[in-house]
This record gives sequence, C-alpha cells and structure tokens, in this order.
Amino acid sequence: MGKIMAVQNNAPLPDGLDIAGYRIVKKIASGGFSIVYLAYDGDGNAVAIKEYLPSSLALRQPGELVPVIAPENLSVFRIGLKCFFEEGRALARITHPNVVSVVNFFRANETVYMVMAYESGRSLQEHILRRREKGDKPLVSERFIRKMFSQVMNGLREVHTNKLLHLDLKPANIYLRVDGTPILLDFGAARQTLRTDQPKLYPMYTPGFAPPELYAKSANMGPWTDIYSIGASMFACMVGAPPQPADQRKVNDRMDGHYARLEGVYSPELINVVRWSLMVDPLARPQSVFALQKALRQETSVMVEPDPVKKVTQRLRSLFRFRAPVVESVATTIQENTR
Repeated sequence: MGKIMAVQNNAPLPDGLDIAGYRIVKKIASGGFSIVYLAYDGDGNAVAIKEYLPSSLALRQPGELVPVIAPENLSVFRIGLKCFFEEGRALARITHPNVVSVVNFFRANETVYMVMAYESGRSLQEHILRRREKGDKPLVSERFIRKMFSQVMNGLREVHTNKLLHLDLKPANIYLRVDGTPILLDFGAARQTLRTDQPKLYPMYTPGFAPPELYAKSANMGPWTDIYSIGASMFACMVGAPPQPADQRKVNDRMDGHYARLEGVYSPELINVVRWSLMVDPLARPQSVFALQKALRQETSVMVEPDPVKKVTQRLRSLFRFRAPVVESVATTIQENTR
C-alpha cells in the first residue's frame, strides 16, 4: 500500500509563468482541492484561473509544473479531473450576473484549469469579519441581508435550472463586487461526485454550513440542500459565526436559543426565514429557491421594542445565565406586579 498524502502544501505555479496564452501574476487562494491564481489574458484583461490539484492525491514540489501522483491515487485523481472539467463546462453555459463567469477551461501540466472573469471586491466572509472587528450592532443590517441574498438566490435559481447544485455555499464562496452585488463562487459539485466513489477525497465542508444530508453517503440531494447553506450563511451575517454543525444538531439541537437572542435585533419574518431554511429534515425546508425568495420578500412587521417582560427575561438570560425556570419565575413576578 502506498501512503495517502493527507496533509501537504502543493507549490503554486511560479509567478510570471505563461500557460495557454495566460500570464500568471500570483496565487490568490488555495484549498485542499484547488489553487486559484490571478492572471492576465492576451489582451491584458485580469482573470482568475483555478487549477485542479487535490492535495490528498497529488504533490507538486517548488520549481515543478507537473504534479506527482502515486499510482494507487491515479484512478481517483482522473475521476476528479473529469468532474472538474464537466463542472467547468456546465458553468460556462451559465450567463448570469450573480454566478461566476467561466470564460475558458484547458488542459495543461497533466491537470485541468478553469478560467473565470476576475472582479474587484471581497468575500462576504471578509465583510462579516470586518463588521465584527468594528463591533457593529447589528452585525449586518437586515436591509443588506434581504437585498444581497435575494440576488444570491437569483443566481442560484439559474444554477438549479441548469441541473447543477452548488453544494459548498458559505460566506467565503459569496463574493461581493465593489458595488455590493454578489457572485456565487467555488462550486463543490465535483467534490460531491467524488465522495460517492472514494472516501479518500471526502471534501472538507465547513462545519455549520453543510446540511445533514451531506454527512450521509446515500442521502437525497436537491435544491433544499443548497437552501440549508443559504440559511446558514444568512445566520452567519446575523451572528458572526456559523450555526451549530448539523451532525451535532441531530443529537442535541441548540438553535432555538440562538434564534431567541436575535429577537428585537432582526424582524420575526427574517428570523423565521432563517429557521425554515435550517430545518434538519430536508422535507421541512423550502423545496425550491423560488419558495425561499418569496418568503424573504414578505413585508416585515414594524420593528418594535420587545415587551418589557420579554426584554427583562432576555436580559437576565444573557447577564446571569440563570436556568430557564428561574428566569421565567422572575419574569412572572414582574408581570404580576405590572398589571
């Protein structure tokens, strides 16, 4: 048995390299599955080039262009290569302002490259982290969440119409242009296909954003799978952290407490949309992006201060972390004295 190269850093392509008519400027991102570069095409336009290079299967040393793949990893590497290529081809058919624009894909260095239009901006994850560092309250405004996610879902509807699923939706994969409009990036569909063939390529999904069905080998996936991740991404905008991981929720679901702490900060309608999207049971979630968009567009009730009893109860919970019965008992006493 050859060894599985589980933890390693692949050397990126060298800066300044010319490849298939593109000039590599620098590496801008890397993960366990691929490396992304900033490059220029022959006309001087900036592009992002994504290179298929799963670090669990292939190793590229500094100064080398072609990765070394152990013989026992070759068949899985080729399956992934085919999936990556097919995903690029499918994405190239989609022209939508809220979906990353794939302009080309090519083979070189015994792997595959996907060329995408490069846009200035930052990820939603960076946006959330900056707001958190500044101590903004609320973390992200309800207006921003409603407007931006409505556009994200416009793009996702187009993806689903083309018989694709994203399967790796999270704030790091939602990119905000300078004008604030979002683009869906870094689809995980190829990784999901691989997962059914070989456990070795099990994708590293970010805990909290992955729905329960991604933890099961033969679960039924569909639009509802991406919808869970949309709900998780909205929740991250509100809280600054992902929801409780789905596998933990099946054992001891603590999400109700998180929703309760959002009351008075966000409208009941928005909290309910997030709660609906994050149902553990796939059948209990919205079954289409259109259904979720419709719910998100609902008029919000006027944001009013919570009633005094509720406000005191929430304050007691957060300040003293009393057990619920003690808090309710104090709240009841206040209520009786205010009648």
